[in-house]
Amino acid sequence: MRKSLILLPVLLYATPTLAQPADTIQVPRELTDPATADRLAATMQALSKAFLDVRVGELKAAAEGRQATAAERNMTVRDLARRDDPNFDRNFQRQIAQSGPMIHQGMKALSDALPAMMQGLAQAQKALERAAANMPDPNYPKR
Repeated sequence: MRKSLILLPVLLYATPTLAQPADTIQVPRELTDPATADRLAATMQALSKAFLDVRVGELKAAAEGRQATAAERNMTVRDLARRDDPNFDRNFQRQIAQSGPMIHQGMKALSDALPAMMQGLAQAQKALERAAANMPDPNYPKR
């Protein structure tokens, strides 16, 4: 426990952004650039589509303790999702289209909150430094 309390301030010293005064914190340009949010949304869409095309029929059959049929070998996550929701493809496309603006809003909220978060971390660092300065030396002889 004492080691972790001693190491925490050392780790905080190693963080270059915490070494800066709270007034000079600059939000990275990537967090405010709309193109970054667009690339993130496009990447999320591609990953989602790739995930939906993963074949899971053999896995499903193995979980049930049997051999997969020929039809099950080609079963994908998308096929399983369509069973529960006949409008799955339409709903999926709508959700993907809505994700772009939500990513923009999330990035804006993060960039707005980042300076206050960094200031709070700087204050925590100072408090940990004060606490560590008052800790007894573990190598000091016991009486």
